[in-house]
Amino acid sequence: MAQPKLSSFPKIRGALRFYQICSVITGVGLLLLVAEMVLKYSPLHVELFAGGSGGFLWLADVAVGADCEWYSKLAMGAGSACVMESAGDGVNLSLAILVVHGWFYVVYLFACFRLWSLMRWGFVRFIALAGGGVVPFLSFVMETRVAREVKAYLAERERNVAEKLAAKSNGSNQEVAG
Repeated sequence: MAQPKLSSFPKIRGALRFYQICSVITGVGLLLLVAEMVLKYSPLHVELFAGGSGGFLWLADVAVGADCEWYSKLAMGAGSACVMESAGDGVNLSLAILVVHGWFYVVYLFACFRLWSLMRWGFVRFIALAGGGVVPFLSFVMETRVAREVKAYLAERERNVAEKLAAKSNGSNQEVAG
């Protein structure tokens, strides 16, 4: 497998930092999204709103259509006749969390792709990185492991290059002295 070029190490460090930031933001967004989905699709059937008639932060009931079967209340899109609408006014924070996480996941995928391509990893590694924004808590685990691994790899490669240069310069100094 091809190794990254030494000249790309500053880019790799920048890409790693960008990946770490995106990973944390995506992980937090995903946890908020899971919490929002539990609130909406559990028997509670509520969504989080800001402002409006309920005050600063409040939970509004989700109106479930009369034609909904019991199982369609548990999953999105399970029934075409099932309609779930929020009964609240103000800013729907549940919807905002959904949209922000979705768009930021695209940024996260770009960060994964950039680090993956600079490090010259296999495609399976890219899929594992991308899964961090889909599986709850995985982004935090991947961020820790990837950061540790990349930093160790860069330090090892730089140490090896420094040792080779030192050995080479010592060899040429001995020839001059001899």
